[in-house]
Amino acid sequence: MAVIRHHVEARYSDTAIHNGTVYLAGQIAEDATQDITGQTREVLGHIDRLLAEANSDKSQLLMVQIFISDLANFAAMNAVWDAWVVPGHTPPRATVEAKLADPKLLVEIVVTAAQKS
Repeated sequence: MAVIRHHVEARYSDTAIHNGTVYLAGQIAEDATQDITGQTREVLGHIDRLLAEANSDKSQLLMVQIFISDLANFAAMNAVWDAWVVPGHTPPRATVEAKLADPKLLVEIVVTAAQKS
Protein backbone atom coordinates (compact mmCIF):
# COMPACT_ATOMS: atom_id res chain seq x y z
CA MET A 1 0.00 0.00 0.00
CA ALA A 2 1.40 3.37 -1.05
CA VAL A 3 2.08 6.32 1.22
CA ILE A 4 0.13 9.43 0.23
CA ARG A 5 1.60 12.79 1.22
CA HIS A 6 -0.03 16.23 1.25
CA HIS A 7 1.70 19.62 1.33
CA VAL A 8 5.17 18.24 0.66
CA GLU A 9 8.05 20.60 1.49
CA ALA A 10 11.81 20.12 1.23
CA ARG A 11 12.11 18.92 4.85
CA TYR A 12 8.70 17.49 5.66
CA SER A 13 5.13 16.86 4.56
CA ASP A 14 2.20 18.21 6.55
CA THR A 15 0.38 14.90 6.13
CA ALA A 16 1.28 11.29 5.41
CA ILE A 17 -1.43 8.66 5.00
CA HIS A 18 -0.77 4.93 5.09
CA ASN A 19 -3.11 2.00 5.53
CA GLY A 20 -5.98 4.19 6.79
CA THR A 21 -3.87 6.09 9.32
CA VAL A 22 -3.24 9.84 9.02
CA TYR A 23 -0.02 11.27 10.45
CA LEU A 24 0.30 15.04 10.77
CA ALA A 25 3.53 16.97 11.18
CA GLY A 26 3.72 19.22 14.20
CA GLN A 27 1.35 22.13 13.63
CA ILE A 28 2.23 25.63 14.79
CA ALA A 29 0.59 29.03 14.62
CA GLU A 30 1.46 31.21 11.64
CA ASP A 31 0.66 34.30 13.74
CA ALA A 32 3.13 33.98 16.61
CA THR A 33 2.08 37.36 18.04
CA GLN A 34 -1.02 35.71 19.56
CA ASP A 35 -1.20 34.51 23.16
CA ILE A 36 -1.52 30.81 24.02
CA THR A 37 -5.29 30.89 23.49
CA GLY A 38 -5.00 32.36 20.01
CA GLN A 39 -2.10 30.13 18.99
CA THR A 40 -3.86 27.00 20.23
CA ARG A 41 -7.06 27.92 18.35
CA GLU A 42 -5.08 28.54 15.17
CA VAL A 43 -3.17 25.26 15.49
CA LEU A 44 -6.38 23.28 16.06
CA GLY A 45 -7.85 24.97 12.97
CA HIS A 46 -4.85 23.77 10.93
CA ILE A 47 -5.43 20.27 12.30
CA ASP A 48 -9.13 20.38 11.38
CA ARG A 49 -8.26 21.44 7.81
CA LEU A 50 -5.53 18.84 7.31
CA LEU A 51 -7.66 16.03 8.74
CA ALA A 52 -10.56 17.00 6.44
CA GLU A 53 -8.20 16.86 3.42
CA ALA A 54 -7.23 13.33 4.53
CA ASN A 55 -10.83 12.10 4.96
CA SER A 56 -10.68 12.27 8.75
CA ASP A 57 -11.69 14.58 11.59
CA LYS A 58 -11.08 15.17 15.28
CA SER A 59 -13.47 12.37 16.27
CA GLN A 60 -10.97 9.95 14.68
CA LEU A 61 -7.91 10.98 16.74
CA LEU A 62 -5.70 8.07 17.78
CA MET A 63 -2.90 9.93 19.57
CA VAL A 64 -1.95 13.55 20.25
CA GLN A 65 1.35 15.01 21.42
CA ILE A 66 1.35 18.60 22.64
CA PHE A 67 4.53 20.60 23.10
CA ILE A 68 4.06 23.76 25.14
CA SER A 69 6.84 26.29 25.70
CA ASP A 70 5.77 27.20 29.25
CA LEU A 71 3.63 25.07 31.56
CA ALA A 72 2.28 28.30 33.05
CA ASN A 73 0.10 28.31 29.88
CA PHE A 74 -1.17 24.75 30.46
CA ALA A 75 -4.60 25.71 31.85
CA ALA A 76 -5.30 28.25 29.08
CA MET A 77 -4.23 25.77 26.38
CA ASN A 78 -6.44 23.09 27.97
CA ALA A 79 -9.44 25.43 27.98
CA VAL A 80 -9.17 25.77 24.18
CA TRP A 81 -8.50 22.04 23.80
CA ASP A 82 -11.50 21.09 25.95
CA ALA A 83 -13.82 23.28 23.84
CA TRP A 84 -12.44 21.71 20.61
CA VAL A 85 -12.17 18.00 21.36
CA VAL A 86 -15.20 15.76 20.74
CA PRO A 87 -16.67 14.52 24.05
CA GLY A 88 -16.45 10.75 24.23
CA HIS A 89 -13.71 10.73 21.57
CA THR A 90 -10.84 12.18 23.59
CA PRO A 91 -7.61 10.58 22.40
CA PRO A 92 -4.60 9.38 24.33
CA ARG A 93 -2.51 12.52 24.81
CA ALA A 94 0.88 13.58 26.08
CA THR A 95 1.75 17.17 26.95
CA VAL A 96 5.31 18.22 27.63
CA GLU A 97 7.10 21.49 28.20
CA ALA A 98 9.60 22.02 25.40
CA LYS A 99 11.79 24.71 23.90
CA LEU A 100 10.23 25.24 20.47
CA ALA A 101 12.11 26.16 17.28
CA ASP A 102 11.03 29.81 17.47
CA PRO A 103 10.82 31.46 20.92
CA LYS A 104 7.61 33.26 19.84
CA LEU A 105 5.84 29.91 19.38
CA LEU A 106 3.92 28.81 22.46
CA VAL A 107 2.45 25.47 21.32
CA GLU A 108 3.01 22.75 18.73
CA ILE A 109 0.63 19.83 18.29
CA VAL A 110 1.29 16.48 16.56
CA VAL A 111 -1.70 14.31 15.63
CA THR A 112 -2.27 10.75 14.45
CA ALA A 113 -5.81 9.87 13.33
CA ALA A 114 -7.76 7.20 11.51
CA GLN A 115 -9.41 7.89 8.17
CA LYS A 116 -13.19 7.67 8.09
CA SER A 117 -14.55 4.44 6.62
